[in-house]
Order: sequence, then structure tokens, then C-alpha cells
Amino acid sequence: MESINRTAIELVDEALDFAGELDVVGYELDNGATVVDFGIDAAGGVEAGLLLAEIQTAGLANLQTRMGELAGAPRQYVELSTDHPAVALLCSQKAGWELTTEGGFEGLGSGPARALVGRETEFERVGYYDSSEFATLAIESTTLPDEEVAEQVAELAEVDADGVFLPTFATGSTAGSVTTAARAAELAVFRLLEVGYEPTDVLHASGSAPLAPPTRDETEAMGRTNDALAYGGEVHLQVARDDDRFGEIVSTASEEYGTPFVDVFEDADWDFYEVPESVFAPAQVTVDVVDGPVYTVGETDEELLAESFGYR
Repeated sequence: MESINRTAIELVDEALDFAGELDVVGYELDNGATVVDFGIDAAGGVEAGLLLAEIQTAGLANLQTRMGELAGAPRQYVELSTDHPAVALLCSQKAGWELTTEGGFEGLGSGPARALVGRETEFERVGYYDSSEFATLAIESTTLPDEEVAEQVAELAEVDADGVFLPTFATGSTAGSVTTAARAAELAVFRLLEVGYEPTDVLHASGSAPLAPPTRDETEAMGRTNDALAYGGEVHLQVARDDDRFGEIVSTASEEYGTPFVDVFEDADWDFYEVPESVFAPAQVTVDVVDGPVYTVGETDEELLAESFGYR
């Protein structure tokens, strides 16, 4: 497989080439690193969010929107599908890089640059590590990254600073809502890894979730986007072997099921890493076992989701 950081760079270049049409803004830092604002000061949009999700999955997933319904009203949904779930979702899309600097920057990184570092458990389990002179890390934050952030990424990824590319977005931006909705399949595959299933035995993954209403209140945004997955996320997986733990990979398996994420977050003292991992799961999953049975586990909850979204 070609370097996922190299394939991601082509998509970053596309964002820069069509920045005006996408309502994103790209600029170069003093150390040569490139920042692309997808939803901090820039407006961004749904198409920008779809391209950002493609960057996060290094071009190994297909993404689109569709019209559906929520509580009897029209609602936009984001759909993702990939034939490379282990690499695209676990080794690239997953938000597993916590960024903090002495200057006070805080953010959460996702995307193919993680595979250049390879310190998370999933890289060993999948057996994939990348090597490239480029590093693309999508950053979820309320502020734009500076030279200190870029230097930290460059040092850990072992690339020069001018090879670092940092697409950045706020959780509650339109692009942020799109990319979070695109994570339904990733959450299911990660939950499988967590319960001990081999991620390389997942042959295909498709997922969809409703697009949460954008908001500049980041606490509310955190609640809406996570509820969109836990109560509206639907996933289909094709897997190579049967297992008796498929029922553990959906949000209904969590003791917190039925509680809005903002309340769960408050109980964790607003510490994202203190939230039980079982909360981060899609609402419903269908698993097709090759030459075996088909399982459907979990259920969606439109009433709770409509309340989280602020439906009147």
C-alpha cells in the first residue's frame, strides 16, 4: 500500500487549490508548515467537511451525504464506506493524538501522521506503520496551531517542519459536524479491537450518522456530535470470522446509554479521557460473517437525538 501520508497530501493540495470555493483558508507558518483552517475563523461548509474526512482517512474511504429523516423531519446524513477499515479508520481517521504545548495550545489530532509515530495499540494490532517526508495531522481545536505545534508534530513524526500539514477545525463548525458524523464505522471497528477482535478480520466497513447542527458552544457541540453517533449512528461490517462479542460494540451496551453525552461529560469533570470508552460507539451495527450468520445489534433513539439537537 502506498504511504497514506503521501495520498493525503494530494487531498490537502485539493483543499488549497479550491480554498475559495470551500470557504477554507490555507497559510504557511514561519517554519514552513502549512495550516488549513477548515472551521476556526474560516466558515467551511459541508463539502469542506467531506474533503476533510477524506484527508483523515487518507483517501481510502468514499464519503457522501444523503437526505434522511429525524423525528419526522428532513435531516442530512453523512455516509462513509471503505474496503480498508483497519488502515483507513484505525491507523488514520481515529482521533488518538493529544496535542498540548507549553504555549497553552490544546487539540486532538487525527489522520495519517499518527501512522508515522505508531505508538498507539492499534498500529501493532494492524501491523501498519508509515514512512514519508510529509505528515498530515487534522487537529480538532478552538484555536489555530502555531509554530510550536508544528514543531512538535514534526519531531514526533520525524519529518522537517515544512513537510507538516495541519488541517484544523472546531468541533461545532460545519466541517467538524461532518467529520464527526463520518466516524460511525471507525467507532465500531475500534470497539471490536477493544473487545479483542482482530481488526484485520474486518473486511469492509460502512457507516452513517446524522449531521449535528453546528454551534460555536464547544460543550454543546461535543454533546450533539457524540449523541449523533451514539443514538443515530448505523454501521454495516463484513468480517472474516464469527465471534460472540459483537453485542458489545454498540452504545446500548454501555451503562451510560440513554444519558445525553453532555451529562456524561460533566460527570467526568469535563475530562474527555475520563469518559468510559464504551460510550464512544454507534447506535446500531449489522455484522455479516463471510460464510456465516448475520447479526444486528443495538438500536437508534430518534427521540433522544432530536432533543440533543434542539428540535422544537
